[in-house]
Amino acid sequence: MTDYQMLIDGKWESGTGTMPVLNPANESVMATVPKATPEDAERALAAAARAQRAWGRRTGLERGNILRQWAALVDKNKPHLAQILSQEEGKPLTEALGEIDFGRSWLEYYAEFDRRIEGDIVSADKPNEQLWIVPQPVGVVVGIIPWNYPSALTLRKAAPALIAGNALVLKPHEDTPLSALEMAKLAQEAGVPEGVFSVLTGAGEVVGEALVKSRIPRLVTFTGSVETGKHIMRMAADTVKVVSLEMGGKAPFIVMDDADLESAVKTAVFSRFLNCGQVCICNERTYLHKRIADKFLSRFIEEVKKLKVGNPLESGVTLGPKVNKPELEKVERYVDDARKSGAEIIIGGKRPSGEAFKNGYWYEPTIITNVRQNMSIMQEEVFGPVIPVMEFNDFDEGLTLANDSRYGLAAYLFTNDMNRILRAVRDMEVGELYINRGPGESIHGFHTGWKQSGVGGDDGKYGLEEYLQRKTVYIRYQG
Repeated sequence: MTDYQMLIDGKWESGTGTMPVLNPANESVMATVPKATPEDAERALAAAARAQRAWGRRTGLERGNILRQWAALVDKNKPHLAQILSQEEGKPLTEALGEIDFGRSWLEYYAEFDRRIEGDIVSADKPNEQLWIVPQPVGVVVGIIPWNYPSALTLRKAAPALIAGNALVLKPHEDTPLSALEMAKLAQEAGVPEGVFSVLTGAGEVVGEALVKSRIPRLVTFTGSVETGKHIMRMAADTVKVVSLEMGGKAPFIVMDDADLESAVKTAVFSRFLNCGQVCICNERTYLHKRIADKFLSRFIEEVKKLKVGNPLESGVTLGPKVNKPELEKVERYVDDARKSGAEIIIGGKRPSGEAFKNGYWYEPTIITNVRQNMSIMQEEVFGPVIPVMEFNDFDEGLTLANDSRYGLAAYLFTNDMNRILRAVRDMEVGELYINRGPGESIHGFHTGWKQSGVGGDDGKYGLEEYLQRKTVYIRYQG
């Protein structure tokens, strides 16, 4: 077991108390981290405010070179980082290695903006004047991230914040703080100045609330649940902060009668059971055209049965545990509620048996049929290895069912009909639409949610805009 410290103003501190970090595969304590206090949060923010001025005045090239060095260190330490990530979050090691690579790509991508953060000179209305629109850093940024991608999301927030000249105080989830702390060590080694990047550990209702309520930060960028996002928005209103919220999803997966069924089946499996179904853009509800429903379901069951549940560090394992006990119990409640409401559990629907699963937060891959659109399992985000399957009659009905949700993060459509594709692009109420392919954003895209899935977003040039503010300058000169 390792006793970690948190990073405040370039110094590693133990704090006044500790909290355990559990391995979800066996419930053992793998490390302890400090319990930060509201006073710690205010100190970190004050240090960030002091450090940000000098950091923001550096050239973009200087900031970009530090991000490049950070990226090189992440790549060098990839096996170590992936091992820690797999153990604290429960994802299979192969997925953890992929997450480290994905996270590093944000550092590399945003480093390229060292010469590309641009303003405008526009025509003035009056003679002997110029009108400039100048991009500037927001200042101090608070980042709050969830437990499902703790390594990648650390860098998803840090890279654009820092290249834009901001200072970032990051609060990782209390279940998975180690990946963020490991990334902070590499940030120091890469040359990120003291105070520009701090990581506070502790409970969200203590540390997170203190960070959001403080008068110092001007932007809160959050990834997590809808209810927490709403709470953050309410708290931020008192000091009129900018908020960028990426929240929950209930992605529909629509398979039409002209689809490539083999591709659709394999993609449906991957996009549901990746990271034990703990992905905000996962296939949360599968809709099958009635002409292909039986054939699809038969092949789908075959592929799901091939999934191997087990120790995330073992070779060949494709499904690890849920991240914690409350999350496991939440999945059980949704499945039990669906069963009581008349749904049929085709496979799974319970915790696996055997000595290997005596400890840990395990749940079998589960397929549910005979569901109705108004069931909670079709309306609420399950965030686990459970997929409800429902038939529909035609494209119009499928589109209506897909949009019948308070969420609007992602959706999937399998069809070769260009008319349907273009209608989906026009009418699907989501921020991300995947057509004939599975999940996985590109770093230069824009990851954003509609409806209660969020405001603002991450990635690409539009994500970078979240970390900038614009100043309009009117200049008169002698003619």
